[in-house]
Amino acid sequence: MVLTEASFENLFKRNFRELMIYAHTLLNDQVMAEEAVQQVFFKVWEKRERLSFDTSVKAYLYKAIYHHCLNLRKHQKVKQEHVKHALHSETGHVRGEDISSKEMALRIQEAINSLPEQCRLIFQMSRFEELKYREIADRLKVSVKTVEAQMGKALKQLRNLLGEYINAILVLFSYIINHH
Repeated sequence: MVLTEASFENLFKRNFRELMIYAHTLLNDQVMAEEAVQQVFFKVWEKRERLSFDTSVKAYLYKAIYHHCLNLRKHQKVKQEHVKHALHSETGHVRGEDISSKEMALRIQEAINSLPEQCRLIFQMSRFEELKYREIADRLKVSVKTVEAQMGKALKQLRNLLGEYINAILVLFSYIINHH
């Protein structure tokens, strides 16, 4: 079966809602479910010339959603463990201060908000959307060198503002952003 633009669009329209419901049952998160379904359809479109279906297209899509969602859940577990470890090791060594998660989140949000606009946008796209520098450059229609320079500037300014808390705060804030 060859997927033309029209047949792909039809496939998408016929199955998107149903696959979203299925992904939501696996992830228990509406936004993640929608992104998962979109990513699976994106991969199908990218591989449309090489794809062959042993079963029905619908069965293939369900299987792809299932595996994609399982991978997302595994990734989330790894992130959570990393956050726990980072918070434990970082906050345990910071001048003996006991800093709460809310206080850390507030400090990082204030520091990020104080960054110049383009610098802040690039930092957020890199750290919270997990985009590569090339993807950021393409989206913002700037050079990769500009992205690199702005990230360097952002990290330097955040280090100055947040000092020793930077690692724990960035890990925690990334976790908070991804779960709210």
